[in-house]
Amino acid sequence: MLTRKLKQIIASRLKQFPAVAVLGPRQSGKTTLAKAISKEYYDLEIEQDKLRLDLQWDDVIQRKKPLILDEAQNYPEIFPRVRNEIDRRRKQNGRFLILGSVSPGLMKQVSEFLTGRIAICELSPFSIPEVESKGLDNLWLMGGFPDGGILKKDQFFVWQRNYLDLLAMRDLPLWGLPATPQVTQRLFKMLAVSSGTQWNASQIGKSMGLSYHTANSYLDFLEQSYLIRKLQPYFVNIKKRIVKSPKVYWRDTGLLHTLMGVKSFNELLDQPWVGLSWEGWIIEQILIFLVLNDIPHEAFYFRSSDGYEIDLVLKVNNYLWAVEIKLTSTPGKGDLERLKKAASLIGADKMVLISRTRNEIKGSNVISTNIKGFLKCCIMGFIACIWFLN
Repeated sequence: MLTRKLKQIIASRLKQFPAVAVLGPRQSGKTTLAKAISKEYYDLEIEQDKLRLDLQWDDVIQRKKPLILDEAQNYPEIFPRVRNEIDRRRKQNGRFLILGSVSPGLMKQVSEFLTGRIAICELSPFSIPEVESKGLDNLWLMGGFPDGGILKKDQFFVWQRNYLDLLAMRDLPLWGLPATPQVTQRLFKMLAVSSGTQWNASQIGKSMGLSYHTANSYLDFLEQSYLIRKLQPYFVNIKKRIVKSPKVYWRDTGLLHTLMGVKSFNELLDQPWVGLSWEGWIIEQILIFLVLNDIPHEAFYFRSSDGYEIDLVLKVNNYLWAVEIKLTSTPGKGDLERLKKAASLIGADKMVLISRTRNEIKGSNVISTNIKGFLKCCIMGFIACIWFLN
């Protein structure tokens, strides 16, 4: 079994807090990871487990290992009991491990009952540091879900189709999305077609017969279910007009490619939108890396009205990074010069041009490099430099 990088962070948080919540998309591996930490497990989607936990509560809270409460948003009655038990022995840490696939339902209970008593960790599907040996292009094509992505190539596409269907027909309605399965499936497709572009709620809503506000609320729900990432624009005090709409990406490119009907790497390279797919994948891998290395950060994009754009703007330890992403093996001097110009508009401290080149270039504050090993990073207080393996 592959070791999840988040396990170390969870273990550290359990030493610091009475409870830890592990959030992430359905089927990302939360249960398997939690069971590697403790065997005291209850699935709160199952009525028998709810009853068993209720009747055994006084006994299980005395055990040494953390009590795992899976899909806890389905059993809100448990949160007052957890809070009371934590407060009864307030100095004892590492007692509860709470898992959830959707943040709105769970975080409502956490904020009401467990504020100051719980740490939050986010588990994504497998990422580059965990499955690099399987091939990065395979990870890009098939995504990182343990049961249907890069680890089980023969199940790619079929697993993703069933996963998306079950989300639309069962999980998302159960979690509170007020759309019909048919509307949700159409929204999935439209978000796939527009992945990597600026969100236009009016246009999307009109095409689906929804209001602007409804389209926005549905998008927010999918973001909070860890399916979609919204990248907000970076605002800076310059004279140029700044684009204000967020960019929207599918977080797992395996799901994106399935929605677009792409089954092989050669098919992917033939698509007119392949650059946007690769851009979204790189952005997601960078942000997952920062989470797995417990590095606080903020992420944005930048675009001015006259076309200067930065794919990813990162704030890390008070340093501002401008990251441009090009799907090419031969980035030119013009690409670097355009990055420098855009970065100067926001006052970036460091600049990175990520492509598929084998020829790395480093300057005092600019790096042009490839993607294959981009998580081989040097961390010195902030991200001091990033290098990539050929």
